[in-house]
Amino acid sequence: MSSDQLDQFDQNILNALAQDARLSAAELAKRVGLTKTPVLARLRRLEREGYIRGYTAIIDHERLGEGHVAFVQVTLSDTRSAALDAFNREVLKYPEIEECHMIAASFDYLLKVRTKDIHSYRKVLGEKISSLPHVSHTSTFVAMETVKDR
Repeated sequence: MSSDQLDQFDQNILNALAQDARLSAAELAKRVGLTKTPVLARLRRLEREGYIRGYTAIIDHERLGEGHVAFVQVTLSDTRSAALDAFNREVLKYPEIEECHMIAASFDYLLKVRTKDIHSYRKVLGEKISSLPHVSHTSTFVAMETVKDR
């Protein structure tokens, strides 16, 4: 099933959950105009078919002392499939790397890295990111303020 095959009820369920993943089935049913039983059946189908990959909490990273965000452009020395696969596998090992996107640009990947402070970031860059397979060059952009997240 592709996204154009989702009906308006499915779309409304996904939109409501994107706003608040903790909605009860009864509240979700009320918001989308169905009863609880069909909403639960649709939820199971949306999960099974991969439209819903999971449920998550939005964490206040500032309060946890993890407020430093840097975006890192990564250029690889080799962009053949095996090199890309090796990079992709290794980048998954580091929790400080929150996001990793392959980019169609003058560089190969854009990483979102979250740490405690600039000193912690420098350590992650030097010991982890720079040691990822085939990394030849990085450029860092430090976020001064987050205006919108999600």
